[in-house]
Formats: sequence, structure tokens, C-alpha cells
Amino acid sequence: MIAELVSSALGLALYLNTLSADFCYDDSRAIKTNQDLLPETPWTHIFYNDFWGTLLTHSGSHKSYRPLCTLSFRLNHAIGGLNPWSYHLVNVLLHAAVTGLFTNFSKILLGDGYWTFMAGLMFASHPIHTEAVAGIVGRADVGASFFFLLSLLCYMKHCSTRGSSARTWGWFLGTGMCAGCSMLWKEQGVTVLAVSAVYDVFVFHRLKMKQILPTIYKGKNLSLFLSISLLTFWGTSLLGARLYWMGNKPPSFSNSDNPAADSDSLLARTLTFFYLPTKNLWLLLCPDTLSFDWSMDAVPLLKTISDWRNLHTVAFYTGLLLLAYYGLKSPSIERECNGKFVTNGKQNANGHSCHSEVEYGNSEIKPSFASKVENGIRNNASQRTQLPSTENIVVLSLSLLIIPFVPATNLFFYVGFVIAERVLYIPSMGFCLLITVGARALYVKVQKRFLKSLIFYATAALIVFYGLKTAVRNGDWQNEEMLYRSGIKVNPAKAWGNLGNVLKSQSKISEAESAYRNALYYRSNMADMLYNLGLLLQENSRFAEALHYYKLAIGSRPTLASAYLNTGIILMNQGKTEEARRTFLKCSEIPDENLKDPHAHKSSVTSCLYNLGKLYHEQGHYEDALSVYKEAIQKMPRQFAPQSLYNMMGEAYMRLSMLPEAEHWYMESLRSKTDHIPAHLTYGKLLALTGRKSEAEKFFLKAIELDPTKGNCYMHYGQFLLEEARLIEAAEMAKKAAELDSTEFDVVFNAAHMLRLWKLQNSRQAGSLNQQEIR
Repeated sequence: MIAELVSSALGLALYLNTLSADFCYDDSRAIKTNQDLLPETPWTHIFYNDFWGTLLTHSGSHKSYRPLCTLSFRLNHAIGGLNPWSYHLVNVLLHAAVTGLFTNFSKILLGDGYWTFMAGLMFASHPIHTEAVAGIVGRADVGASFFFLLSLLCYMKHCSTRGSSARTWGWFLGTGMCAGCSMLWKEQGVTVLAVSAVYDVFVFHRLKMKQILPTIYKGKNLSLFLSISLLTFWGTSLLGARLYWMGNKPPSFSNSDNPAADSDSLLARTLTFFYLPTKNLWLLLCPDTLSFDWSMDAVPLLKTISDWRNLHTVAFYTGLLLLAYYGLKSPSIERECNGKFVTNGKQNANGHSCHSEVEYGNSEIKPSFASKVENGIRNNASQRTQLPSTENIVVLSLSLLIIPFVPATNLFFYVGFVIAERVLYIPSMGFCLLITVGARALYVKVQKRFLKSLIFYATAALIVFYGLKTAVRNGDWQNEEMLYRSGIKVNPAKAWGNLGNVLKSQSKISEAESAYRNALYYRSNMADMLYNLGLLLQENSRFAEALHYYKLAIGSRPTLASAYLNTGIILMNQGKTEEARRTFLKCSEIPDENLKDPHAHKSSVTSCLYNLGKLYHEQGHYEDALSVYKEAIQKMPRQFAPQSLYNMMGEAYMRLSMLPEAEHWYMESLRSKTDHIPAHLTYGKLLALTGRKSEAEKFFLKAIELDPTKGNCYMHYGQFLLEEARLIEAAEMAKKAAELDSTEFDVVFNAAHMLRLWKLQNSRQAGSLNQQEIR
């Protein structure tokens, strides 16, 4: 228990500096703008939508079905809203819990000595985990790992009690339930069932490859055959259910997400896909260069056989095959026992024997473990626990390293990334175990005390360096600006583009523009960056340049509705109403199929229809405006703020003298947003028109109360007062309106008009008084 507590404490301590971090990168879409986290959204939607809040069966869905993770986000939101501290706290605690479980799992394989400590501490400190722990969306990987280990430990209990206890099938049930939960945290969690099968066959029963088929053929060890069959059935059922639930269709991704998958060259795809596992292993071994994103050209395609990186691929697979051969080969004449080497069951050095219970021929194959090797406690005769041999642990380590990584290899389906560090969270268990058992084997094999100390301290130093790197890397995840700056070296196009968004939000306009242009220098056809640069230019009144970049964005991605929207707004403001109308109409006809974010697309389409309706309204085509507004309401997504649309509906009905309908939509606007100032003003005008003067005045005064700095509110109230012949008050409102909005022509013009009427009325009153005096 001490090893588990110490390792968990280290995992907790290393990530305490993430508690002050903000939401970063994917956190925005998964948490800040995800409607499934809001209390007004039925919680059952979580089980029908993907991780990002898109309907799972939608053609543009990412198909990442992780309802338990999303449910944990919703609980965070219910307790602490959008305070990132609580979200980070859950991630850190989960990582500490996973570290404790992994250390306990290692103890079963390595015993109670300091090699178990080494494995646990290495996992706790490995820098590859920073994205999964410091990035809140990485909770999917950490949560999946928690249930992954619970499932594996349950299965190990099932194996040890099989045939001797009625509770053995209770442990198997726990295995299946935890595997299902792991998959509902993240897809790769279901691979624990395959790892469990490897443990049962190659570790618990110590079968070699050539023994598996004879064992099945001759009907030996039926309990093993039954367990493996049930694992296969349950795994197939889970995968089948998940495929059915996501609409029996794989996800679709853009070519920038996974360039190799989009390559026309079979050779480039093959060489790149074979190379990527090599790159991932290098990140596990030497996590010196890490990045928040490895898409686009972060890993250039291998297009020819002569690419020198193919040597890395050959070396990787050669080493992998050698390790697999070492773990699966038939028992050799010489092997380990209590830290010494034995031959044919007789020890070479101290006379103690170490027998194998693996028998060949027609005899029954029995579960067996080699005697305990030297494990950090020298000559401790009281340790009687039978532990797996080094070969067994190598096989299990390789299965932990490889099997959970298989879904990310593009072998069965294309994935939406090139490399994702958080995907390596579960495979890193196999890596840490493999490094530890390798160091232990060397420690046992060498005879000189100096070499033993060198191996031990080298392993300890690796853990220290990993811990230091983790603490430093966590600093990059403090906020988005630091994160994106850290990624410029690996993925300059994506990093500069995202950095531009951050700088723009900080009102650093020139720096943001420079960042966008840097991004486009590395990848000139990025529609999002072209659009963002256009938006920046539009907001700074550089309309001609903005239109240029919007057109480039549309050319790069013809379905980018937001680019059509802003193009139409600029054209409408320039008086090019016909071009604006055609642009809005074209935008409204873009379908949302195969789009990454259909909610944002629908919002842009709705805004286009809203602006098209305003265009018709300004041209006096009120019936056409109403038709377009109704279409906008039909296409409007849940997250769209409808108050302006409803208010314009009321305005159109008002112009058509359909007052009851107008009042209905004004009230709908106020219901959707109680502090919507335009609706207060327009509804106040309708109330005044229908003779409800006192109610009308309340709405005008409420509008002024909501924003005392808005001259338009005083202008409308002044017009109301003028119609009520309250000339002095009307004049005061007119002066106030002109002072506040001196640059707004309509406000100044109407204010001046009211003042002229007031002066004229005053002069008439004065003339009337003079006539009376003359008389």
C-alpha cells in the first residue's frame, strides 16, 4: 500500500500547478460552448450526442461517443459553473487514482520491492500525460484508464479464483462492467478485454504460441476456453452496440486533420502509417518536444522509399518482433530464479531448485509462475509469492503498449489526427512496465555491484527528468497564449492561427494580424485563418481587404457560412443590395452535411436569413421579410439567441398593421431576453399606438435604465413625450440623445427635429399670449 500511496502522491503533486490553469484549446468546444452541459438541456441528450454536443448520427459528427466523460463535465458545471479550477481538480485526482491502480497492478507482477515503486513513479511523472491531465478534455483518457485498470484487475482476480471459488464469475461480471464503463469514457477502453485475454493465455497459463491450438483442439483447460470465449462475445457486443448507436457509419475528417489518409498515393499512406507508431514510441521514450496539436504538416508524409525516416520504421518493428519473440519463445534451458540463473531446474549457484510446472505432450497445462526474482529485497526468504517471469511480463507489457494503441493506427478506420499525445495515456502503462522490467532484468543479470547501482540510479534519474519535464510542460497549459506559443515549433500553421485568436481577444490588433499572416505563410489555404483575418480587418473598417479574404476563405471552403454572412453584411452596408441579397440566399442554401460543427453552421445560416430579412424590410418588402424570418426560425439551432429575430418579426407585422401579431413577437423577444433594449423600445411604441400610454412609458424608461448611455433610448422616449405634448421633457430627451450619440446621424437628426418642434410650439404659445395682451 505504501508504493501505491507514494506514487499517487507524486502524481498529485506534479499536477498541482495546473489547478490555476484556464480552459485551453479543445476545452472551449467540449465545455464552454457545449449545450449538453447546461441545466436547461435534458441530461439524456448526453447519450445521443457525441463528445462535442453534435447528434451522434449526424453526418458531420466526430463519432466520439464518451457520455460518462460528458456527464462528469455536466456535474462540474452544475457545481462550479465555468470555473476551470474544479475541472482541473477532478483531472488531477483522477490521475492520482489511476497512478495508484497502476502501481497496485505492477505489484502483482513485480512484487513488493523497489521495482514496483519505479514503475509507479515513472507512470506518475511521465510527461506524455500532460495533455491528458492538464488539458481538461483529456479527462476522457484518464477516466477510461481508471476503469481499464479496474477491469483488468477484476479479470486477474477471476483467473486466480477460477475453479476454486463461486465468486469467480462475480469478478468476471466486474470485468465486463468496468470494460463497458471504460469504453463509455473513451473508445479505446474496450481494448482491455483483449489485454485480459493476453494475460490469461500468456501470463497466467504461460502458454506459448505453439501450445494454443493443441490446447483448444484437444479440449484441455475448458475454463480458459470459456473465459476467452466470454471475453470475445462481450467485446464484440460492445463494439457492435457502439457501431449501431453511431449510425453504422464511420466519421469523416478534413484532409488537414489526417493528411496521410487523404493522400492519393498508396505508397505515401503506407509508409506514413507504418512510421507513425515509431514517432509515438519516440515520444514515450524521449518526450522532449511536445505539442497541443500534431495535425497538418507537423509530421511530413513519407513519400518515397529513400526517406531516411524509413530506417526508424525498420528499427522499430525489428525491435518489436525481437521483444515479442523473447516473450513468446519456448522455455529455455537457462532462466531466472531468485535473482540467479538455473539450468533444467537445478540452480547454478546456491543449490536451491526452481521448477517449472509447464508440461508438454498429453499432460494438462497448468497455470504457473516462475519463482520470485530479485526485486529490490535481497535474500528475503519470507517472500513466498509466486511472480510471473520476465518473459511473461514482457508479453503483457507489449500487449498494454500495442493493443490500446491499435484504434489510433488507421488500420481499421481513419482517425481525425496524426498524433495525439493524450491517446498514449493507456499505452504508456505498457511502456513504463516494459522499461521497468527491462531495467530489472539487467540489474539481475549483471554481477558487479557498480553496474547494479548504475542501472538503478539511471532508472531513478529518468524518473526525475520525466518529473521535471512534466512540471515545466504544465506551465505551457496555463493559458492558451502560452500553449500556442509552445506549439509553433511543431505545428506553426495551427499555432500561429490560434495565437492570432488569443491576441485579438486581448485587443492586440496588429500582433493578431501578424499572427494570422504567419499562419497563412505556412499554409495558405486554411479557410478558418482566411476568415479570421477577414473578420479582424472588417472590425477595423478595412472592408475592401476583408472582402478579399472572405472570398479566399469561401474559395478554400465553399461551405463556410460565416464568410458568406460577413460578405453580405459588408455589401449591404456599401449599398450593393443586390449582391448582398444573392450572397445571403446562397448562404441559406448550404446544407450542414459532413460539417465539423453543424451548430455553428446553422447559427451562421440563421444570421444570414435574419440579415436578408432586414434587407427586405429596409426596401419595404415586409411580406418577403416575414417569409425569410419564418424560415430563419425553422432553421434556428438551440444555442442561437433569437431576441433580435423575434423583434424584427414584430416590426414587420407592425408595418403591415397586424398589431396583435406584432405584439406577440415583441413579447417573445422579451421572453427570450428580458433586457433586450430594442424590444423594449418597439413594444413601447406599439403600446403607445394602441392607447396604453402608461405601459408604454414604463417600457421606454426601462430601456433607459438598462443602458443610460444609449442616445437612441432617449430619442424614442422623447418622440413619445412630444406626441404627448410634454414639450419641455421632450426637449430634454432630445438634448440628451444628441450629446450621447453625437456621431449617429439618425439620432442627431431626430433630436434636432424635436427641438425645432419644441421651439416652434413655444413661439406659437408666445404669439398667442401676445395677441391676448394686445386684445
